Amino acid sequence: MTGIFIAFEGGDSVGKSTQVERLAGWLSSRGIAHVVTRQPGGTPVGAELRRLVLDHSSGDVSARAEALMYAADKAQHVYELIGPALERGEVVISDRYVDSMIAYQGAGRALDIDEVSTIAWWAVGQLRPHLTILLDADPTDAVETIAEKDRLEDAGIDLHRRARHFFLDLAAADPHRYLVLDARLTREELAATIATRVAEQLAPR
Repeated sequence: MTGIFIAFEGGDSVGKSTQVERLAGWLSSRGIAHVVTRQPGGTPVGAELRRLVLDHSSGDVSARAEALMYAADKAQHVYELIGPALERGEVVISDRYVDSMIAYQGAGRALDIDEVSTIAWWAVGQLRPHLTILLDADPTDAVETIAEKDRLEDAGIDLHRRARHFFLDLAAADPHRYLVLDARLTREELAATIATRVAEQLAPR
């Protein structure tokens, strides 16, 4: 695959979608072909899985069933969207990827992290991002401010704290593949720092 895969990670309401949009605009201004997506979702199968895992109407979904639905979403995502775009040599920008599944369904739901990690990476055929941008914020300052929470956002602050710590642990273990940014910086500051790092990623190609 000749493309570049960039994933945005972090807690809910930290500004990932805004920065995804800004990075896409930066790439467009330079004539760089790219694909933007989000997980769960992004494909017809993924859209239905998103409804099942996030809508309160789904009822009491077990932690294991939830994890498997997230894994299915990612498997379809790589098969239908991410893989082909990378084969075409494009930049793929994804709002969440495997790290989120392990952070929330593993650390957050208190399932065995090694088991969830094995399932998640198997689902995507071991396809890892070239760069993961982690926007970090205290969930008390982010998730708790969401007025209408989906099923995962409404799962309790402790879950979100465990997920946050896991994200930071992942980044600390592989600092060359992660860009960790304080989500409290201005949108402009974040966008400029991200663009600089992505430009470095693109330069060798």
